[in-house]
Amino acid sequence: MQKKLTLNTRDKKIAGVCAGLADYFEIDVTIMRVVFLFCALQFGGGLLLYLILWAVMPKDPLYIEGGNYKQ
Repeated sequence: MQKKLTLNTRDKKIAGVCAGLADYFEIDVTIMRVVFLFCALQFGGGLLLYLILWAVMPKDPLYIEGGNYKQ
């Protein structure tokens, strides 16, 4: 099965960008959130990158907002 970069709306805190990236790279979502926070505080680019990814990443097509998965 091919990996796809999508917003993970199951584990989201704001938009699901960090959770989607963590799923794609198969790492813990907390690590990805810390990386984005560090980049935002140190370089300022983390926030801009987050907003861009939020705008361009598609939502996970297998997830319905009610908490159920499509079959």
